[in-house]
Amino acid sequence: MKFAVVTFPGSNCDKDIFHAVNEVMGASASLVSHHESSLAGFDVVLLPGGFSYGDYLRCGAIARFANIMPAIIDFAESGKPVFGTCNGFQILVEAGLLPGALKPNEQLKFVCGSAPLKVVNNQTIFTNAYESDEEISLPIAHGEGNYYCDEETLAELEANNQIVFTYRDNNPNGSLGNIAGITNKAGNVLGMMPHPERAMEDLLGSTDGVAFFQSIINHLGKVTV
Repeated sequence: MKFAVVTFPGSNCDKDIFHAVNEVMGASASLVSHHESSLAGFDVVLLPGGFSYGDYLRCGAIARFANIMPAIIDFAESGKPVFGTCNGFQILVEAGLLPGALKPNEQLKFVCGSAPLKVVNNQTIFTNAYESDEEISLPIAHGEGNYYCDEETLAELEANNQIVFTYRDNNPNGSLGNIAGITNKAGNVLGMMPHPERAMEDLLGSTDGVAFFQSIINHLGKVTV
């Protein structure tokens, strides 16, 4: 199984995810430039955090037009796993692969720290190694993580169990319904503001992200890739 870590100008968490997959999980990850136009040979696509293209316009708005994006959209539409954390989540929303929008944090300040979360749906590609309603803690670091959608979209997210992670205690950004992470309707695309790749080793204060990547590996082990 091969993981593609897509890098954009301004990405700064690509090496974190690369390390998490290769060194901690013992799987195989490669860094893939935004200049590329193909994802042939890969089984999973990971979009890292950072400040793609300097976060000009809206976060992720310019990255959405990068050369690699048509391949990512095709990859997602084929049913293969696509994950975006923080800026990666913003890119997935801008590309229309996930519903809603990510606005500036309610307090109009960058937030950085550990966020207590609840695993609302553990029946996904990305969460099957967690317990139902498990409480975990993952780092956050963002200025525009305030998730918003209209009432109809929220009702659909709830009805289809697309809300995967919620903030458990204090909502750090004003996100609607305390939403921290969602999937598309098919369940193969997930975006979240917290960073599981930064919670992989005791040295970093938490290993709650290990089960996230283990979930993907579990899924790939059950399908022909």
